[in-house]
Amino acid sequence: MNLLDIFLELLIVVIAVVSLVANLLVLLCFTCSAQVRAQVPGIFIMNLSFCNILISVLNMPSTLLGVAKHQKPFGDHFCYTVSFMDTFLTTNTMLSMAALSIDRWIAVVFPLTYPSKMRLKNAALMVSYAWLHSLAFSLTALLLSWVGYSPAYASCTVHLTEDAEGRGRFAVFTAVFHACTFALSLFVLCFAYLKVLQVARFHCKRIDVITVQTLLLLVDIHPRLTELAPSVKIDRYWGIVSKCLVYSKAASDPFVYSLLRQQYKKALFGICNRILGRNLYTLSGHSSPSDMENECYSQRVNKLMEDNCH
Repeated sequence: MNLLDIFLELLIVVIAVVSLVANLLVLLCFTCSAQVRAQVPGIFIMNLSFCNILISVLNMPSTLLGVAKHQKPFGDHFCYTVSFMDTFLTTNTMLSMAALSIDRWIAVVFPLTYPSKMRLKNAALMVSYAWLHSLAFSLTALLLSWVGYSPAYASCTVHLTEDAEGRGRFAVFTAVFHACTFALSLFVLCFAYLKVLQVARFHCKRIDVITVQTLLLLVDIHPRLTELAPSVKIDRYWGIVSKCLVYSKAASDPFVYSLLRQQYKKALFGICNRILGRNLYTLSGHSSPSDMENECYSQRVNKLMEDNCH
């Protein structure tokens, strides 16, 4: 085993640990904070974190074993399952990002009608569509036997078959899949955030986060796109690095979409205080009731813009 293999293994382990811990913290905030649960974006963030946790505990260890063993880590049925989940989960996360951008667009551009346009019921319908959309493409790849172990990525994933007839059908599948998933999500993100920028550019201090969220989507472009050309062969290390980039999104999402936002910080602070047996208000200072009322009023006034800036 050379140093590059060792480095890639350590990289996958670090990404998996950070992703698992960060996304579990997001779910903990959702479970323990009534304020987070009451917000519509919390539904999308919970779905995003749930998918990232599954990627961390299922797909990342499989790739780690593939890098270490230089072969399929387990049997065919396990590999088919991991390949199916790889397509399903990555598709679901992209659509969850698009749903979050739509929510923020409506919140900033149409603040007066936001409560009627984005209800919890509507959010549940959007998440249901994301699951059905992801399931359709995952099942298609599975039924057409386009799943299995790929040495180029050291992973169980969707990959190109060798026969000429299969290559043509796989090209059509890849084009439709990326048009309906990646391209659609990218268009929604760009459209929604451009509208948000037009309204919020004079109010937001962290508007660069919007750019980060859009860039995170770009790592989901899979180099299997280049495999559609018969003369192109993906280098093993390049394939593994591209897989690590996709996995890094699962570790970054919790910070970009939730843990750096004020209500999640407050929820984590409250959880820590419950564990330590301390009082939240005692730690933050002995504030009078009038001071607390003024603070709450100020937070309500600024909450909409703060949330969308973060």
